[in-house]
Amino acid sequence: MPLPRRGGEPRLAGARVVRTTLPRATPRSPRRVGRGAPLLSHAQRLTRRRHSSEQAPPEPEQADFRSGKWLQERAGGDAKDPQHTPAAGMGSRQRASGTEEVVIPCASDSDSGSVDLQLNNLEDSQKDTANDDFADLNISDISELTQAPPPDSLGSLTFQAPFNEASVEILVQSIQEVLRGELKGEPEKLKFLRSLSALSQTLNYDETTESFVHRHVAEIVHVLSVLLQEEPLDCLSSMVRQELFVTITDFSYQDIYLLFGSEDREDLLGLTIKSIFSLPAIGTLTQLPHTVSSQTSHPECLYRQTFQAFSVMLQSLVVKDPHLENFDNIFKHMDPWLQSDEDHERDRATAIMAQVLKCLSSYLNLKFPLQFQKLGHLVALMALLCGDPVKEVAEEAAEGTHYLLHIIMKLKYATQDKNNGKSLREILKRCRELLGHYSVKQFYSCPFKIIQVFEVFLDSQELRQFVITTLDSLKSLSRPCTQQTAGELLITLMKHAEDRFEKVPEIIGVICARLSVITLPSVRQNIVNTVSLFISRPKYTDTVLSHLLCHPVPYDRHLAELWRTLNIELSKTTWVLWRLMRKLQKCHDVTTHEKMAYVAVAATDALYEVLMGNKLREAAFRLFPQLLMTLLIQIHHSVGLTMSDVSIPSGLYAGQEIPTEVTPLCFAIQATKTLLLRTLCWQEFSIMEKNDGWTLLRGECHLQGVFLLANALLERSHLFACKTMYLLVPLINRGNDKHKLTSAGFFVELLKSPVARRLPRLYSTVRLKSWLYDENKLFKIIALRGLRNLVRHREMREDIKSVVPCILDSLHESDERIVLLAIQILMQLVKTLDSITLASMMKILFSLFGDVRHGIHRFSMTLFGASVKAVKCTDKKCVENHVLESLVPLLLFSQDDNDEIAKESRRVLTLCAQFLKWKLPREVYCKDPLYIKPNEVRRVCKFFGEKSKGKINILDQTLMYSRDPKLPIRRTAVLFIGILSKYVDPSELKMKGTDWIENDLRELLQDPEPSLRIIASQALFRIQRVGSQPEEAQKTVCRLRKLFSCLHT
Repeated sequence: MPLPRRGGEPRLAGARVVRTTLPRATPRSPRRVGRGAPLLSHAQRLTRRRHSSEQAPPEPEQADFRSGKWLQERAGGDAKDPQHTPAAGMGSRQRASGTEEVVIPCASDSDSGSVDLQLNNLEDSQKDTANDDFADLNISDISELTQAPPPDSLGSLTFQAPFNEASVEILVQSIQEVLRGELKGEPEKLKFLRSLSALSQTLNYDETTESFVHRHVAEIVHVLSVLLQEEPLDCLSSMVRQELFVTITDFSYQDIYLLFGSEDREDLLGLTIKSIFSLPAIGTLTQLPHTVSSQTSHPECLYRQTFQAFSVMLQSLVVKDPHLENFDNIFKHMDPWLQSDEDHERDRATAIMAQVLKCLSSYLNLKFPLQFQKLGHLVALMALLCGDPVKEVAEEAAEGTHYLLHIIMKLKYATQDKNNGKSLREILKRCRELLGHYSVKQFYSCPFKIIQVFEVFLDSQELRQFVITTLDSLKSLSRPCTQQTAGELLITLMKHAEDRFEKVPEIIGVICARLSVITLPSVRQNIVNTVSLFISRPKYTDTVLSHLLCHPVPYDRHLAELWRTLNIELSKTTWVLWRLMRKLQKCHDVTTHEKMAYVAVAATDALYEVLMGNKLREAAFRLFPQLLMTLLIQIHHSVGLTMSDVSIPSGLYAGQEIPTEVTPLCFAIQATKTLLLRTLCWQEFSIMEKNDGWTLLRGECHLQGVFLLANALLERSHLFACKTMYLLVPLINRGNDKHKLTSAGFFVELLKSPVARRLPRLYSTVRLKSWLYDENKLFKIIALRGLRNLVRHREMREDIKSVVPCILDSLHESDERIVLLAIQILMQLVKTLDSITLASMMKILFSLFGDVRHGIHRFSMTLFGASVKAVKCTDKKCVENHVLESLVPLLLFSQDDNDEIAKESRRVLTLCAQFLKWKLPREVYCKDPLYIKPNEVRRVCKFFGEKSKGKINILDQTLMYSRDPKLPIRRTAVLFIGILSKYVDPSELKMKGTDWIENDLRELLQDPEPSLRIIASQALFRIQRVGSQPEEAQKTVCRLRKLFSCLHT
């Protein structure tokens, strides 16, 4: 009587029909017989047979233990000997003596040559849940995806009557003895395993057996684990492994899974997989000793039978796997073997996976919830294996990939949104087009085509798994072919699914970590192209940039190469470069004075690397103004900083020491230099080099370097200069002070351009005037430089005249730069000023005569002279006093030891004399010191003494300069005092007296300079003599009066 199958579940094709010498008992409970499927169901036709202890010797023909696609037998990845043929591949006819027969698993002659997929029953599996929107989805018309259903007959099967109660009791007792004791020797182990298999056949109708098995599952699992551990991993010397696999398979058909459900069972699954895959290549298997029976005298035959039993065991686990939980566990344990570096291990794992996928696709009956979470990982592994350098592995992987596609289509059909039928139709339509364009049988020769078909079925999470797995394969240094395949898969996937990725930082992180192990230039380029595709998509640009900027600077050679070789479409280069620049600009917007953000340093180094390459050169031209100003501002922020002043993320350098020469400033300077060179600003670069511009930028004179570069750009690249000026108009007042100063400094130098005349007042004079009142002196300097440049344009002078009062106030500043700039501006405006303004300005300028700063001293006299010339004839009275008061200082400063000051003094003195309509004596223009020419001094003093009588107190004015810090001025002033005393009005001296003059001269007698002491003593004598002359004159008058009175009498 045939055994009914429990639950009506199918058994794998090629399973063995078990025959035993033990008598079978009739079922104890008739009600349990009714649980099974019909007696001759397809499940029963897929039952397996047990190998007897006697095996037939190999036949001289080649056979395939798998689907029969390839006639060459390679179960171990290295079996090439046509003289040995496994019994497992002998078809449905008898291969052993006695009571044994063999059935090919999962295949028949009708499908042995096909690698196509079976999708005919796809809609049937969902017919209860499919809605009307899918009525037009004819999936089965994809000819490339159809295959014939599993065959109904795989050969004659023989069934025996059930065990009787006595036989069952004997089996239970024998098993209990083993569970309480231990097994010694191969015969005892084989007997125990066969007893377990036989006992599993009684679970359908014997409740006692069922109860016994469930109570002792843990013990059975433990014994099986011990048996496997006792088997050597370097050889195959017995049939224990084979029988153990058969036993596990028999229990699986009875819904008792010895490999799932607990940690011990999971360990047993790992042991079973390891016991097969870790065996050496079949050509090196250890020869068995002669004591072994003749049935096992052929190691290759035993190996193939064991491998066949292992394959069927795994397939039996997925026959009833509606949630894909069992398959997920199997894949987890097979994963490392699929990626093994050993060819024979990888070949075995691939062959097994292909068989498991085929079985799963044939008996797929999905139910929720689905537990399989590594679909993207599996697709990636199979795709990589399709490009394996071992042809047999690639072919096996291609076969498995076809079955995987069938599974995925069913999976996505079952899980798709019922309200989104249009989307599914589009996916299936695309799949049909791709499969019509490519032959699925050629996947193994062109593995990158796999992703073109599969990507439409993978969601974002699965795409991430695919990418991560593909990137992990780049570690396969011993297999350059795998690296090549990985690179092709990545770039193909990016082109077809560019907008569907999630967790992009994780992907980029893995890419960066793998760069150092990629040796093939073509693969490196594919990886760079992958990053380029990510970074060029606006959805991912900022994400990718942020991750790339989180690496130590300076970048290592691999990341530097990545930055330099980014292969971005021309239309996207500007976008990418702009976003990178914005990363740096955002750091400049921070107004706090905390540490510099690390992103600022990293982005600066990244800009340098990008500019070093040629890929983004066109974008650098387009963004030149923005890039230049951003880098100059970064230089300003970096002045005086070291890496200790940067907020470096914890753990970034992982104990590495940062070289002392690495500073934020060095990155900014080298990026700016590279920008100039890459945009053909060679002359500007040369000007900066010749004038120490880079040194100026590095120090406290940063603004001077900015002014120099701006002027160089205006002179040599006027177009760039104009673009930069228009860029800065709305941006000057943004950011912190350093940001504003650099922008404003560059902007005001560009106001020299004629284009500046078009700017509205709001952005020119009004803005500059506001800076004049800023507390920061640097802004005052910038404002004055801007006004100086604007005043060159005659059209702008009327607007600037309104700022003259502010400029005049600047003449009182202590900063020499401010005063000089104000003088330069007034020099341009002096001819347009009214008399009142000129008088006020001349008064201020007169106070600057004799300033210790040579520049201010000289240019104040120059502006004074220009003011004198600018006075109209009708307004001379307003400024005449200022001109008269300037005569003595100008005369004295003509003796200055600074030739430029002396020359300028004589020139301005001449202008003043012309204004007064005086003709100066020629001795005034003598270049020799006057103290060595007493005659010339007398004529000069006589001229000025007589001309200034009643107009100015020339003696008092001269005495003020006797304290001048410069010796020539002091000496000349003291000399003039003595001589001028003869030409001053005596009444003035009588009224004031000479004591105040004599006191000052007496102090000069202690001066360390001998020449000055001599001249002071002479002057003192003259003053004293002049002071005593009125008394003597009075006595003389009295005597004359007495004389005249006497004569009269």
